Amino acid sequence: MENRLMNRILWLALGAVFAGTALADDVRVSVGQPGFYGQIDIGGYANPPVVNPQPVVVAPAPEYANAPPVYLHVRPGHEKHWKEHCAEYHACGRPVYFVKDDWYNKEYVHHHHDHDHDHDHDRDRDHDHD
Repeated sequence: MENRLMNRILWLALGAVFAGTALADDVRVSVGQPGFYGQIDIGGYANPPVVNPQPVVVAPAPEYANAPPVYLHVRPGHEKHWKEHCAEYHACGRPVYFVKDDWYNKEYVHHHHDHDHDHDHDRDRDHDHD
């Protein structure tokens, strides 16, 4: 009986650990926030600092032959092994510029934070006039 109780407690504890891990993995981070990795809109930035001066392409695809390059913020090291990681970013076959992590976190995130704050203020002001 004691052994059965210990097994039940162990399984409940393991279930709680895995449930917590699953919930933590499901947290979404959107563009313009620290920790976001993916395609970014560079509108408003003439020449963001990039890792490579030329866009990187893995297995060029005909549908992207004349497409402009996309700008991506990728996890550190992913640009070095792009062939292994391009599918995670839906960018295999596309010309890609990797923006520098430092620039993304200091400039891009800051710009989006200020921009989002301005929109929140505008919505509050518009709401006051209703």
